[in-house]
Amino acid sequence: MTVSISATAAAVLLAVLLDRFLGEPARAHPLVWFGRIAQWLEARLNSPASERQTPSRQIWRGALAWLVAVLPLLALVYLLTRWVSAHWPVLGVLLDAALLYLAIGWQSMREHIWPIERALLASDEPRARQALSLIVSRDTAELDQQQVATAACESLLENSSDALFASLFWYALGGPVMVIMHRLANTLDAMWGYRSTRFLYFGRLAARLDDVLNFFPAQLTALGFALLRLSPGSVRRQFMQGWSWKSLNAGAVMASGASALGIQLGGGARYHGEWQPRATLGQGRAAAPGDLSRGLRLVDQLCLLWLLVILLWNIQL
Repeated sequence: MTVSISATAAAVLLAVLLDRFLGEPARAHPLVWFGRIAQWLEARLNSPASERQTPSRQIWRGALAWLVAVLPLLALVYLLTRWVSAHWPVLGVLLDAALLYLAIGWQSMREHIWPIERALLASDEPRARQALSLIVSRDTAELDQQQVATAACESLLENSSDALFASLFWYALGGPVMVIMHRLANTLDAMWGYRSTRFLYFGRLAARLDDVLNFFPAQLTALGFALLRLSPGSVRRQFMQGWSWKSLNAGAVMASGASALGIQLGGGARYHGEWQPRATLGQGRAAAPGDLSRGLRLVDQLCLLWLLVILLWNIQL
């Protein structure tokens, strides 16, 4: 009996290995160029004059900007990958792996977490706060050691879904086009999905589409944390705490992950000078510096489980 893995499984394994050993591209990431295009479109379709228009017109302008930014690239990816795979199957696998690799950002998150942990373990709180400020939007200037550890753990867990598992999910389900669609939607949400005067209506579609595309990957990630730790409490908190969070996708992942680690996350935080009350997530003791490595190991273990499932699902006997 001959056993071989499918093109899907081969591309996934290669992409994860590329991310692990290469990290993000040393030169400008393609998303940087996409971000510049998105900024150009937003400046023209969401000018100060357009903010005085009706909410519905602002929403339509945001929808038009989203479509113009995303659809041409999706069409290009679809045509290119179909053509390459039809003529050179092996090259098609390599192209898929390259596109998936560009969508994954887990090694980058690891490289941002390590300096925070090292600084906390050395009791160098100023350096820890500075490193943390690179990956969170909250104010970090006055955070103590425990608060820095909490914020870093929250970012680590939330980004495990956004930067890793969502890309694997959408590639396994829909191939490179769905991977790129998710990554571009996630980027536009990060740029336009604010509840400010400028983006409240213009960025509404971008925010909603990102929520939709992340829903199933986030819930599966949260359930995966519970499965790894055989923790029914993680499942309960995924739905009871996570779905009550301001973002049910991020809340579910953080609540389940925190419970799996036996720590408590959440609580009030200051954003742009304004204190925002937040519910607690998980259950247990307060987060500590060592929990950053534990969180990374938890995500790595779940990644191995997902790879095993994808491999077994696509194996050819």
